[in-house]
Amino acid sequence: MMKYRIEHKTKYRYSEPASLSQNELMLTPRATATQKVGSSQLKIRPEPQYWENRTDYFGNDVRAFMVQHPHAELSMTAISEVDTSPSNPPAAESTPPWEAVAHQLASHTLSEELAAYQFIFASPLTTVSAAIRDFAANSFPPQRPIVEGALDLIERIFTEFTYDKAATTVETGVEQVLRDRKGVCQDFAHLAISCLRSLGLAARYVSGYLETQPPPGKPKLIGADASHAWLSLYVPQAGWVDLDPTNNLIPNGRHITLAWGRDYGDVTPVRGVVLGGGRHELSVTVDVAAVS
Repeated sequence: MMKYRIEHKTKYRYSEPASLSQNELMLTPRATATQKVGSSQLKIRPEPQYWENRTDYFGNDVRAFMVQHPHAELSMTAISEVDTSPSNPPAAESTPPWEAVAHQLASHTLSEELAAYQFIFASPLTTVSAAIRDFAANSFPPQRPIVEGALDLIERIFTEFTYDKAATTVETGVEQVLRDRKGVCQDFAHLAISCLRSLGLAARYVSGYLETQPPPGKPKLIGADASHAWLSLYVPQAGWVDLDPTNNLIPNGRHITLAWGRDYGDVTPVRGVVLGGGRHELSVTVDVAAVS
């Protein structure tokens, strides 16, 4: 088991005072079968005049707040401690053929299949198209075990696509990522999800963190980590199996889950509106530290 301390800081600076800020934060880690949340707190400056805590449709923790007096800065700091343990994914070759899983989901006679069924459809940031299906088909020949096919798919994304922070924005579509063969973790997760959904399989988007490792002999820089994204695939009898196409692996204790949904739009860590403020500058730092 690993213990991590995560500090996620978001700060806005305004060129002139903002009269009101209203935000929703999805920065509280989830409790899962492989993750236990020890503590989680949010520090907002200036002090909000309104707070609301709620659970969204997908079971994610959402904190909403409003600052209702003039302010030149707004800072939001989320500090959490979590314990993670290794997952126990099924042996890839022993999982059922992908067509059988697609048929089960289409029938959704069991309650867990019905819950997974909602994740087979296109969403605002994923696509189910002929081009996407053609790309996916190379990993899913007839009767291939579903996890074997999924592992092949994420390996192809890892080897055939370039990680490039300048290539995309949060609005970039999956079709463009497929054409340009460039993107970041969010794009690769959306592409893999689109491929799986195009075959009638259930896949959901997962947001969270991954501790970065410094080059050999170099110190780890405080605040140099970042938010991360991967996906989960529904496999009958095994449940949801996490897959990380950016790193070509099955997460196994070093990934920290914040939230999940259909795509990034469901789990945006920080979103909101501001009245006034003129121009603004945004800075975000994340520090993921293993705790001995």
